[in-house]
Amino acid sequence: MHSVSDNTLIQRTQSGNIDEYGELINRYQTAVFNVCYRLLGNYQEAEDSTQDTFIRAYQKLHTFDIKRPFSPWVRKIATNICLNRLQKREHKYLPLDNELNKGMTKNQTTPEEVIENNEQVNLTWQAILDLPPKHRAVIELRHYQELRYQEISETLKMPLSDVKSYLFRGRRLLAKKLKENGYSKE
Repeated sequence: MHSVSDNTLIQRTQSGNIDEYGELINRYQTAVFNVCYRLLGNYQEAEDSTQDTFIRAYQKLHTFDIKRPFSPWVRKIATNICLNRLQKREHKYLPLDNELNKGMTKNQTTPEEVIENNEQVNLTWQAILDLPPKHRAVIELRHYQELRYQEISETLKMPLSDVKSYLFRGRRLLAKKLKENGYSKE
């Protein structure tokens, strides 16, 4: 548990103490990076987007509602920055970095299980990265950030019905891509 609350750090930052903002960055940089990496699929772009997120959050900190938690707010900024990057990309596909596989093998006991898990993770991530940006974002926010539908709606500034529709279609597209690539959960 943190000795100083996020709200206290935010208030101190708003009063001109920029060092307090550094503590907020330390607390949330991993969560923000994970959002960016899962949406962009590229380590360097995720690092750049994480940095852009904290710069934008600092610039907009005066608009932050102190009654709300900081984490969803900063993840929302990260999601929007990544969606903007995805829209500007000339290519739809970037190969995955090997970083996705780090930390994924703690419960496997044999080399065969590790290899099989890594192949499944890569197939799944390749398929997710191949989804259209809004489908990818909804899947990321629902399944990896575990946001509720209403929170996703607020984060992406889209109607709740669109969130449900994108999620439904995104899951179907993902299942189809996985099946086409020979991966099926049996």
